[in-house]
Amino acid sequence: MKQILVDRELDSTGPLATPPRAGRRRVTVNLAESPLSWLHARGHLSDAQLAAGECLRRDFESAQLAPGVTMRWDAVRIAGTGERGLNPTERQLAARQRFDGALATAGKDLADILWRVVCAGETLPTAERALAWPVRSGKLVLRIALDRVAGFYRIG
Repeated sequence: MKQILVDRELDSTGPLATPPRAGRRRVTVNLAESPLSWLHARGHLSDAQLAAGECLRRDFESAQLAPGVTMRWDAVRIAGTGERGLNPTERQLAARQRFDGALATAGKDLADILWRVVCAGETLPTAERALAWPVRSGKLVLRIALDRVAGFYRIG
């Protein structure tokens, strides 16, 4: 896994983006690590939950649901190549259907935490504040949501 390590200063909400000052507590942060892999590395998510989250993120990116530029920068398709003979538009639609199905399986109440942490890459404390949830409640809700998504993707 790629690592981009930087020193950060801690405050009550977590690592700050400002350079550390003398006498303050510091941590080393890997900027290339996703919130899901961070939680998994510390034993907060099972292998199946991590795999389900990665499948959901892959479908989110394949469906091109994130804001993007108007120009297609994809490589030119060569006849006879591609995923099971699907053209790029068909692959995008299939990924969108899987993504929508996974969120529907999780339920509308759990889709917010999945989208924020898995797709948008927000940390749990940031997602909890944005959703006006109690502190430390996001981890439990995320685990329930990922268990449902794992069932959708038939993982574990």
